[in-house]
Formats: sequence, structure tokens, C-alpha cells
Amino acid sequence: MCTRYHHHHNTIIGTLPPTHHCPVVCKRRPLLVGSSHIPLIRMRAFKLITMSPFSFFSSVHISDRITSFREAERHLFEFAKTRFNTHHDTNNLSQEEEESNHHFELFDTPIKVPSVIKEGCAAASCQVHDNEDAESYSLHGVKVVNKRLTSSIDPTTKKQPAPLVLLHGYANGSLYFYRNLMGLSHHFESVYALDMLGWGLSSRPKFELLSAHADTNKNSDDDDDEIKLPSSSSLETKQKVSSAESFFVESLESWRQHHNLPKLTLAGHSMGGYLSVAYAERYPQHVEKLILLSPVGVPEKQPEDDESKIKSLPFYVRGMIKTSRYLFNRGITPGSFLRSLPFSRSKAMVDGYILNRLPAITCPEERTHLGEYLYQNSMLPGSGECCLNEILTAGAFAKIPLVNRIPNIVKTGADDDNEDGKEEEGMEVHMIYGQNDWMDFRGGLETQRVCHEKRLEWEQQQQQKGQGVNHEKKQGQHQQKEQQSMQLLPNNNNNNSPPPRVFVHGVRDASHLLMLDNYQEFNAALIIASGGEEKLPPNAPRPVEFVCDEEVARSIATSSSSGTRSRSRRNVVVGEEGATEFFRGPRWNRRTKQQEEAQETEGLEEKKVEEQELA
Repeated sequence: MCTRYHHHHNTIIGTLPPTHHCPVVCKRRPLLVGSSHIPLIRMRAFKLITMSPFSFFSSVHISDRITSFREAERHLFEFAKTRFNTHHDTNNLSQEEEESNHHFELFDTPIKVPSVIKEGCAAASCQVHDNEDAESYSLHGVKVVNKRLTSSIDPTTKKQPAPLVLLHGYANGSLYFYRNLMGLSHHFESVYALDMLGWGLSSRPKFELLSAHADTNKNSDDDDDEIKLPSSSSLETKQKVSSAESFFVESLESWRQHHNLPKLTLAGHSMGGYLSVAYAERYPQHVEKLILLSPVGVPEKQPEDDESKIKSLPFYVRGMIKTSRYLFNRGITPGSFLRSLPFSRSKAMVDGYILNRLPAITCPEERTHLGEYLYQNSMLPGSGECCLNEILTAGAFAKIPLVNRIPNIVKTGADDDNEDGKEEEGMEVHMIYGQNDWMDFRGGLETQRVCHEKRLEWEQQQQQKGQGVNHEKKQGQHQQKEQQSMQLLPNNNNNNSPPPRVFVHGVRDASHLLMLDNYQEFNAALIIASGGEEKLPPNAPRPVEFVCDEEVARSIATSSSSGTRSRSRRNVVVGEEGATEFFRGPRWNRRTKQQEEAQETEGLEEKKVEEQELA
């Protein structure tokens, strides 16, 4: 009998029969890695995880985890305040004076229980916070206020600046933005970074959801609050995706209402970017600008391209992908896999991830606390992480891709920005990728192209409508209003607002975790996306901007809104070919490309030698 122990507490957490040897602890049999043994490895990994009981999540154990998590958060919180002030101060203030201008605080906000959570699950309350009742949960986060900027705001002004709200990616937390908070606070009056529901130190209810959300939306004021998904998707898929998204969207909206924030500049990373789109679909009237940071789920999956890419990868990468997909399709999340391992192995995997994926973090102390933050986040009972196979397919493709959803996000309701009668610009969507990102930048360019085409169609419709309106004016104002009321779009957004205008940016020397790899250029990209480029110092690094073709480039250059684009036109790359030269892809892509270039160089040299011999 192979018995597994939890190293940290030296307690037995599970036993495995002799036929299921543990590849981590028991070394009675070598681990087979041949291609013919990959299915066997996947089967044993699945049995290991599913057979491992999780009864070791006792209240004492969870309490210890939370204490360690808060300690790691505290260290990153201090780093945010003292280590990453990249502002080039024009007032010659000292470091201490600059820090005193910024107020940092950790907070917990009570929110309503999302309507998609099964009643029995909601009654059981949160899995980690014993003091929470069944009537509400809480969202944890960090807030930074620039006291100098807030003091200069005229309270009599009707429109107040929209705060920046940062949403983390899958299995991360709010303090993953610790390198960015101070720098961004120089340009935003208020910056919030949230632990989304089910992650970090926010509430962690069990992810047991009502599948037919369309018929059970109890918290919505009316049926139009329902998340709109493309009609091409099957009913069952739409219901599952809608329920999973509503888990996060409803909690974010409850948080916004609690803080009485009319509009948000919403920036989400990876899975947080995907969920930011879902929020903007349902509540576009509360989104000032939408910023997607290496978002997951943008392009449509091309099966033949997917298979060819996998075949071109190194053997060990193919094995990892096939194993991960096997586990993914059976609902095994990365967090549940880690929790099935002994302490020494799971902690080593997280530390290795930090070391290999974030070479920009060279300080051992910083690396240690970030690794502990990620580790404790993953070791707490699973909640939000269970959305993975409800929203995505294996390979990180969305079941309902964002390329088909972003073009349909249209501003709705009264817009204070348009009271002077100027032409409606619609929503701005900015997509920011790292130069070494594994997310495919082509999804961003394709979204830009689709939105541009839809804007052209909208402009033609507006011209035709304008001619009709001039004719209708002769028949009386009342009849005109009746006709306009019949011209609402299916998603309840007024057709007077065009589809979004999309911008694509690239951050140099950054991977998928671009906010940590190159935080200075990442900050500049967010500031530019929010329309504040004129506030950047002349020597501040700026991202590269990409457009899919010349027609889109001309359209952007001649658009009436100049706040975002007035100065960022300097470094613009047009076309997918130029973008391909900039975006190098993940490490294995770069290795493959280097090998191909080396083989090509070797072939040219051999050909040259042969020509010389023939001569």
C-alpha cells in the first residue's frame, strides 16, 4: 500500500491501492514517458486526482492557509507602495512625498449572492470564511487613491472620472498587479484591483450553478439583463456559458452598485478579460472603456490548424498538452491537480513556474512572496477555477468566441458624453498583448477587422435612416418617435450607437503575464488606452500599435475622437505580416523558429559550397 502524506502537517491525506502507484512519492516503479505510455499516464493521473479525498480541508487547515495567504499578500502590498514608483515627477517631489500622495487600502465589499448559484449551495455559505452568512458574499481587493488628483476634481461637475478596475486572470488574484498600482495611480484618481468571486480572499462558494439561467434570473430587474450570446451556439452551450459568466458578472455588478460607481474603465487580464467582455455585454452603460489584457477566448478554433501546431511542438510539450486536455475534459482543474500532490511537490511546481515564466523577477524576496501568494491561492478550496471547462474548450478556445461577441457590444441608455450633440463614437475596446505572448494576437486583429466592417454597415444604415427621418419630420414628431422605438437592436441597445472601435497594442519583452514582465510599458499601454497619453512623460516607454490593414488605419487616423490616439500614431505597424515579425510567441515557438532558421542557414551554406565546387 502506497500511503501519501501531507508534508507540512505530517498527516495522512489518502491511500492508494498497490495497483495505483503514486509517481510522486512511491518509487517502486519508474515513470514511463514513451509516447505509447502517455494514455496510461493520463489514466493514472486522473485516478490519482479523483481518488484523493479532500477531507484534509478542515477548518484549522483552511485557517492556516488563509493566514499564509494574507502574509504573502501583505508583502506584495508593501512592494506595491514602495518599489515600483515609475512616475517621472515634474514637481520635484521626493519619494516620501510622492508616496504620501497615494492612499493604499485592502478592503472587503459585501455583495449579493449570484442568482445562478443553487439555493442549497448558497445556504451552505462560503467554503473559507466562517463569518459569512447565506445572504451575502464578499469581494476582496486593493484600492489606491491619488489624493492630489482627487482634490482637484470639481464636485459640481456632473461627470466624474471613471476609476480603473483591474480583473486578474485564471487562478490569480488582485495583487498580481502589485508592480502596476503605484504607476497607474499617477494617472487615475482611483484604481481598484479585485479578487473575483471564487478566487483570492473573496468568498469561495461551491461552483454548483443552475444550468438554465435564462429561466431563473432572480436578481435581474428585467429580462433584458440576461447575457446575450450569439444565436449560432446551441441552447445547452449558451445556458452553461451564461450561467458560468453570470457567477462573475453578477458579483461584479453588485460590487459596483455598493461603491456607487456610475462608470468603470474595465481592464481584465486573460480570463478576467473574457469576463470583462461578458460584463460589458450586459452592462455597457457602466463601461467607459474596455481594456483586454492578453484575453483568452478571442479567436475561433480551427481544428486543422490546432492539430498541425501540436504536431510541430517538441515531444515533451505534446505530452503535456495531451495529458492536460485529458484532465481538462474530465473537469480536473490545475488547482485540484496541485491539491492532490504532496506539499513538497506542489510547492516546487509553483516555485518552478515563477522561476521559468517570470525571468523579469530577479529579486529572491519578491519571487518568494509571489510564489507563496500563487501557491496559497491555489491550495484553498476550489470555486471560481471550476468555470474553466464551462467556458473554454481544451486548448483555451472559448465555446462562444469573443470575436463574435465584441462587435455586438453597443452603448445603451443616456450618455452624458453625448449631450452636446457630437457624433456618437461608440465604445472603445483596447486589446494588449505581450511580445512573447502565447495568446494569439491575430484574434485581436480579426476582431478589429470585423468591428470595422460592422461600423461601415452601421454608417450606411444611419445615412439611409437620416434620409428617412427628414421625410418623416413632415408627418409630425409623434410619428417619428414611434418609428424610432421600433428600431431597437435585438440586444436592447440603441442603433444610434455604432459597434466598438478596436485597437491592438503590443508590449515589448513581455509574455502572457505582461503586467509583471514589463510593467512600465504595460502601464503606459493602459494609460494610452484610457485616453491619457498626453500625461505620459516624453521619455516614458510606449507600446507598439497594430492595425489589420490600411483602410482601418485611415479610419482610426481620421476619427473624431482624438484623446486616445493623438500621439500614439507614431509607432504603428500595418498588416498581419508586420505584426508577425513583432509577436514572437511562447518559448517553444521561438525555439522551433530558431531551429528552422539554423537549418535554413546551414542549407544555404551547403548550397554555396556546392556551387563553388561546381565552378
